[in-house]
Amino acid sequence: MAKINVTPTDEEITFGENEIIVSKTNAKGHLLYTNDVFCRVAEMDTNEVVGQPHSIIRHPDMPRAVFKLLWDYIEAGKEIFAYVKNMSKTGKYYWVVAHVTPSYDANGNISGYHSNRRKPKDSALAIIQPLYSQLLAEEKKHSSKKVGMEESFNMLVNILEEKGLTYDEFIWEVGK
Repeated sequence: MAKINVTPTDEEITFGENEIIVSKTNAKGHLLYTNDVFCRVAEMDTNEVVGQPHSIIRHPDMPRAVFKLLWDYIEAGKEIFAYVKNMSKTGKYYWVVAHVTPSYDANGNISGYHSNRRKPKDSALAIIQPLYSQLLAEEKKHSSKKVGMEESFNMLVNILEEKGLTYDEFIWEVGK
């Protein structure tokens, strides 16, 4: 199945505070498993998502720098928590706080990734949304997507340094 061209809407799709969105991917980020909550919120069935890149639900409001950070962590074998705005098949958006961990094969090599996602607190989104808007604006200033992502990533690093926090400390602080 090819990437679906979806126009984002300003309509939020919700899921319960006690629900967990679960997905598993191979090492390249292609979906191997999604639970029923993932499918319901993404407004797709299992046949539509399995085998597709996880980016099938990527919202254009997400700064690429956040995904660079995420991939840097998980490819290094570290877990990460990240706030992510996703998009359903019909263009609706939904925010998650994702916990992504590497999965390993019998030889200790990374064979894929596992992600559990929950509904984030409104207080966290009040901090994350303006930050992501700032990072995305930086990315859009550059004609090269790669340069834009690098500059946005540098901006994020500088913001964290100014706060005297590591990324992990920042995420925990925001989530309180």
